Amino acid sequence: MSEHVAREPLLEVEKVLPILDKISIFGGLTESQLYQIFKRLKLVHYQAGETIFREGDSASYIYIIETGKVDLVFDVAGQPMLKAELEPGTCFGETSVIGIQPHSATTIAMEKTDLLVLSGEALDEMYQSDKELFAMLILNIARESCRRLCKTNLKLRSYLVRYPQAAGDGIIKY
Repeated sequence: MSEHVAREPLLEVEKVLPILDKISIFGGLTESQLYQIFKRLKLVHYQAGETIFREGDSASYIYIIETGKVDLVFDVAGQPMLKAELEPGTCFGETSVIGIQPHSATTIAMEKTDLLVLSGEALDEMYQSDKELFAMLILNIARESCRRLCKTNLKLRSYLVRYPQAAGDGIIKY
């Protein structure tokens, strides 16, 4: 995340809780638990064209789009390739944070964008203070990751049907 961008505490709980309530990684949480997450969120602003993070960067935040649009882009043979257009209410970056992996794509604000961010430190704090909330959040992130992996596998299968010679380049060890 760009260090030059101010991080502001959130003040409008009634504006943010309905957004959190619709995000899969916060599914099944009580209003009280959502409020505990809200207290740990910060607001970050990006202008159109600003990079939020680059492929290979260390992961330290979970991002939620409050307003604006973000493109998720892969570097393929030195060329940017769009993977997804993310809109308000979308969460990203969470699998890299809990997987302690560098980001696998680059994200770019496509217009003026406001992001709600939850830091890795805030997750650690949740682990220390509310293990039930932490466990539910991690379980939800794992479920969302599995849903995304399933979608990716289906897409990969459709490519292998069209390009069976690519199957020879498959995964040897999983």
